Amino acid sequence: MKKYAMETTVGIFVTIGILLMGYMTVKLGHVSFLGDNSYTLSAPFTSVSGLRIGSAVYALGIEIGRVEDISMDQESQKAIVAMKIRNGIKIYDDAIATIKTEGLIGDKYISIDPGGGGTLLASGGTITETQPAIDIAELIGKYAFGEVKKPNGDQKTQDNKP
Repeated sequence: MKKYAMETTVGIFVTIGILLMGYMTVKLGHVSFLGDNSYTLSAPFTSVSGLRIGSAVYALGIEIGRVEDISMDQESQKAIVAMKIRNGIKIYDDAIATIKTEGLIGDKYISIDPGGGGTLLASGGTITETQPAIDIAELIGKYAFGEVKKPNGDQKTQDNKP
């Protein structure tokens, strides 16, 4: 009888462990089984370099969604980013979507200024005002090779001699 009690105890612990691992996988993977509590918005960008499916979407510093899909519109030559936004978050048609970087060389994410002066965007709506990410490597390259110009106020001219 002791043999079966030990096997039963081990079986219960293994089952609990498997259930906990499954729960953590669903929570960390942002998977929803009980229904979708979000809606979809899209935004066209001239460049989405570094942005990935699953990247965070923030508004006012709060995570409000995730990037669901990235595709290319051949006619407008723009990248179309589809985002899942949590229900209850109001985004208006005068919103501005910007691709930003966490830290100096961190992951890319989308920051949305939700607007408020226009009409409310429904599921499937499009944020028309967008700004692509600033390419830090390109800026450093321009600075290193002298392509960045100093403002005119710092330059001395020949006419200012006494």
